[in-house]
Amino acid sequence: MLRLRLLTWDVKDTLLRLRQPVGESYAAEARAHGLRLRPEALSRSFREAYGAQSRCFPNYGRGQGLSSQQWWGNVVKQTFRLSGVHEDGVLTLMAENLYRDFCSAHNWEVLPAAAETLSQCCQCGFRMGVVSNFDNRLENILSQCNLRHHFEFVLTSEDVGFAKPDGRIFEKALRLGGVPPEQAAHIGDDYTRDYRAARAVGMHAFLLRAARQGEEPEVPPEHVLPTLGHLLALIEKG
Repeated sequence: MLRLRLLTWDVKDTLLRLRQPVGESYAAEARAHGLRLRPEALSRSFREAYGAQSRCFPNYGRGQGLSSQQWWGNVVKQTFRLSGVHEDGVLTLMAENLYRDFCSAHNWEVLPAAAETLSQCCQCGFRMGVVSNFDNRLENILSQCNLRHHFEFVLTSEDVGFAKPDGRIFEKALRLGGVPPEQAAHIGDDYTRDYRAARAVGMHAFLLRAARQGEEPEVPPEHVLPTLGHLLALIEKG
């Protein structure tokens, strides 16, 4: 059995996922303003706008003086501009509404087995925290989804100033948890940002991987979670 005292968790697509594609949510907001836009086209525009914004202003523009609300506002406005909407007043209103909407449980759902696994980990005596490349809305989202009470701390890349795979965000989690890396494990769904980055600072790591995803040759099978419900058994076997 692994001698673990601290478990840290990724959030998006590990504990929570979007209830519907981004394009569907954006199209619904557009309809409220009398605009008829195709969700598929909005999804493509969003990917383009998000990618460009991330390259120019990484980690929500924290190092360039932006707030995450400004950062997301720019993404939303550019998404709609790429889809043919150019009226500034409407763009601003839609950006404000969508920023608020994505802060609520209305747009997020808890993944299967997530709440049960978190409860079981708490019952086993593990200390737990969040390490996520998210903005400062995450605390509220976790609260609305009834998950926040499981965690001693929530570290977001916006608050900390470092985004995974930068090891400094994991090192801060270890300091908050008061444990050495060999007594901690991180659980996430991204090979580079979660699995490899956590192991690079000396932590254990488990990779949540859906059956449809390709296999990473560097990940031993005992580190792979087909579902979150497999976690405690793998810790026991370790």
